[in-house]
Amino acid sequence: MKGGGGYLHGMKMKQLCLLFLVFICASIVIWNWEKTPLLTTITTNDHQQVLHLLPDDDGLNTQVQDDFIQAQDLLSPSLSTRYDDEFRKTSRQKNHHGNTTTVVEESVSQVNDSLKPLKQHLITSVTTSQTPESDVNEVIDTPITNIEKPACNYGKGKWVPAENRPLYSGFGCKQWLSGMWACRLTQRTDFGYEKLKWQPKHCKMEDFTRSKFLKRMQDKTLAFVGDSLGRQQFQSLMCMVTGGEELSDVEDVGKEYGLVLSPGSTRPDGWAYRFLSTNTTILYYWSASLCDLEPIDPTNPTTDYAMHLDRPPAFLKHFLDKIHALVLNTGHHWNRGKLNANRWVMYVGGKPNTDRRIADIGGAKNLTIYSVVKWVDSQLPKHPELKAFFRSISPRHFFNGEWNTGGTCDSTTPGSLEVLQDESSDPIAAGAVKGTNVKLLDITGLSLVREEGHISRYSIRAAPGMQDCLHWCLPGVPDTWNELLFAQI
Repeated sequence: MKGGGGYLHGMKMKQLCLLFLVFICASIVIWNWEKTPLLTTITTNDHQQVLHLLPDDDGLNTQVQDDFIQAQDLLSPSLSTRYDDEFRKTSRQKNHHGNTTTVVEESVSQVNDSLKPLKQHLITSVTTSQTPESDVNEVIDTPITNIEKPACNYGKGKWVPAENRPLYSGFGCKQWLSGMWACRLTQRTDFGYEKLKWQPKHCKMEDFTRSKFLKRMQDKTLAFVGDSLGRQQFQSLMCMVTGGEELSDVEDVGKEYGLVLSPGSTRPDGWAYRFLSTNTTILYYWSASLCDLEPIDPTNPTTDYAMHLDRPPAFLKHFLDKIHALVLNTGHHWNRGKLNANRWVMYVGGKPNTDRRIADIGGAKNLTIYSVVKWVDSQLPKHPELKAFFRSISPRHFFNGEWNTGGTCDSTTPGSLEVLQDESSDPIAAGAVKGTNVKLLDITGLSLVREEGHISRYSIRAAPGMQDCLHWCLPGVPDTWNELLFAQI
């Protein structure tokens, strides 16, 4: 009787290739064995790639497809157990950051290494049937690499203490930060809210640095379009990119976007600044409702304004071709008091709205959010470099009343440090972006547990009055919104 090597040399081509396929299937089974989101199986395209590379001698390609489908039934229990133990061992190596990339790479490396001992045997045997050795090498040396890494749910995770926070001084950044939001300049004495960093549960979030941001946004424009919470995020980012310092290479380019102070106005409709070193522009445009607003009677200074629920702001139509990253938000201006004070009249289809369902504030807001997301999504094919985000709503924390009925937010500690749910706490925003290429910047849940981060009763003037449990102290929670944005641009 011949030895083991002689037996291998004597095997038929079909049996050898089937043996190779068994090892491929072993890797597939092991990746699925734990039923974990860390790994996915080889796709159909990879199956076809392997089959295509196999030689056609003796009609093997015709028969081997059936053998490939049935190959998993031939796996021995000992082989499955071996790979199962290896995967469990590798999985335990996952670090405390939940970094799955290392686990995936090590597992793939182990599977590829385990196939190498067969290479020489297959080459020796197959070449006896006049199959080019290069073809065999191509099959065996093709690494298994098409493994999808799990998408990061940035909204799920926990707040952790961080000594490298805040990212800029609460006493500085006077060039960009409104004094009413700089809580270090008020009577507040507790500043623990500045020392927390958001840590997603299943992935590591890249640290924000000024240099990395400017390099990533070189020759590009980032635009925030939304309400005063969008303005806070804009000011936060300006402070983060400058480090709170006044820089000589930052130029006011508001005129390029029509952002100038109109006669009789207390401030322009927005601001735009350009970092000359990298030609990076950051701008903010005030559009509290994300609707197109136009005067019903332009000749009347006290005229009402048509609030077109199904039209995006005219600013977006005019300047979208100059924007590379867009962040939209709306929410807190959707109440009857705001609409009446601004003299906004709901319009749909170019006419005053007559649909009672839309006349409801909630229905009108939802229609607007879905409409603007749909419009932006329709523009993305025309602007391939544009990345668009809809930011979920920033939560309010009024306790024991509303802003005008004695509501307060005096807590100095977070409500919690962890967010465990997978779904967003803003179902309207999440529903609007679903099925589109507009991304959700999900900040609601992680902000909801930070009730101590609001401006509360503090002010520069030290005057008693209503508490602000809507806006945030800066530095503070909105800095994290920008860290999430940076990680996803």
